[in-house]
Amino acid sequence: MTDRPAPGARLLFRWRKWDGSPHWEHECVYLGSDRWGDWVGQWPGARSVRPGRDVRAEGPNVTLVPPSGEYAATFNLNHPRVWIYIDVAWDVGWRTDPDSGAGAPTGIDMDLDVVKALDERGIFIDDRDEWDEHRVAYGYPPQVVARLEQVALDLEREVTAAIAPFDDQTCAGWLARLAEFAPGLHSNGD
Repeated sequence: MTDRPAPGARLLFRWRKWDGSPHWEHECVYLGSDRWGDWVGQWPGARSVRPGRDVRAEGPNVTLVPPSGEYAATFNLNHPRVWIYIDVAWDVGWRTDPDSGAGAPTGIDMDLDVVKALDERGIFIDDRDEWDEHRVAYGYPPQVVARLEQVALDLEREVTAAIAPFDDQTCAGWLARLAEFAPGLHSNGD
């Protein structure tokens, strides 16, 4: 098992696609773990970068990385359109970061996303068109396709029912923890 950094440590959460090509990299801070898995967070203004795109977090958010390695669930405190955004994934977990030598989350983004929008869209599975295209283009194995399609359906059901950790209370403590590590609150500048 890869060691986790100390709570409050900054890290990069790195995603790639099935063929190994780079995808998103998120500037995060490690928050700690609970029975659901490990939690990282982003402060407002933290960067998320992928080839051709560079965005800043609109508000504080926390992401759960469960031990199953099948998804990463992000809870957005002040996002104008999305409360929960779950990246269905393959092999998401902790690895030694080649740049820092410390443990950091990495994973393979598998296109499907489960979203809890704050508008009329409600809760839905997103990017099915990208999933259909990429499972052919990248040659996803049939057992991976079957498993992750079931994961997406299970997550959609759990988010709809507000089953922990997809209830408001579970992430509330982690959002509060993120605020404890906000830049400028510590004398050492972290």
